[in-house]
Amino acid sequence: MRILSVSLRDFRGYREARAALGEGLTVVSGPNGAGKTNLLEALYFGCTGRSCRTNNEREVVRFGADAARVVVQALAEDGGHELSVGFMPGQPKRMRVDGAPVERLLDIADRPLVSVFLPDRLELIKGTPALRRAHLDQFVAALWPGRVTTRRAYAQALAQRNALIARIRAGRSPSSSLAAWDAQLAGHGVQLMDDRRRAVEAMSESFCALSVQLGLDGDPTAVYRPRSRATEAGQLAAELAERTSGDIERGFTGHGPHRDDLTILRDAHELRTYGSQGQQRIALLALLLAERETIAAVRPSPPVMLLDDVMSELDSTRRHALVELLRASPGQSVITTTDLEHVPGARETGIARLAIAAGCVLQEALAA
Repeated sequence: MRILSVSLRDFRGYREARAALGEGLTVVSGPNGAGKTNLLEALYFGCTGRSCRTNNEREVVRFGADAARVVVQALAEDGGHELSVGFMPGQPKRMRVDGAPVERLLDIADRPLVSVFLPDRLELIKGTPALRRAHLDQFVAALWPGRVTTRRAYAQALAQRNALIARIRAGRSPSSSLAAWDAQLAGHGVQLMDDRRRAVEAMSESFCALSVQLGLDGDPTAVYRPRSRATEAGQLAAELAERTSGDIERGFTGHGPHRDDLTILRDAHELRTYGSQGQQRIALLALLLAERETIAAVRPSPPVMLLDDVMSELDSTRRHALVELLRASPGQSVITTTDLEHVPGARETGIARLAIAAGCVLQEALAA
């Protein structure tokens, strides 16, 4: 499935706009503040039903407007499809796929997958483990959509166990009642760890190769680091039981897959601590591209890459390397830039170009 176009109404700075994407690479150019990032956000919003930039989605509604709407037209082997998201602050989102209402776009298997690079996403490399865990679980869901239930079941069991710990602390339940929830949590936890481990193993070789192609020296590796060493539910349940007194003392479950991490290393040193911002940027790009390559091997269509201001801090060699990777790989990519010259080959035949100024989109070239 590929995206044909995205239409916006009252989204961020856009009163109304439509942009068509090429089959491969699309370059979006314009001055700072013109609305390039807003267009990428709209693409993400239309494919997922949520923003990639803010948790306060009131911000996506244009000043003075009551509601925002994004419509994505896509094409698959079985024909055309339409995804739409309407959002009015204070009201539930109105999401539809081919005219039929849905509760969550993320639960729709037949929709365009998207992967986004924003400068703020460097936190995925240098931020907290929670960010990397959430990203890893999204990668698992993209690889194997049916596995998303495992993460939800684990989260529900964890919430129940923590609630029981609170009752035990208050003297309303005996500590022996934890055993049943230990078994529940362990069963889902072992499955979750196995999914994460398999996902990282599937993309680790590509991550290393792509990191080198983009100019990250040393020995770049992506390593899954589970908090538990258990391989069976009984082993994890035993680990939880051993920590019962500590959990009751602190008031929550301190051990399990909800404390795992995905570590990015270079020459066996954590890049989040010992890497420069340039190296972290390259590692993030390599991670997203490796995940895309891995997903493409098992799903009908690879994710659409949305790359915002990615060229500004790359030298000429790395810019050429990135464009070559994007053009050689299957699927669509969208790059924003303030200057077309920052994107090697942007004026060549085969690359679609959009120019943006003050919330208006000009289609300069639409290439197959």
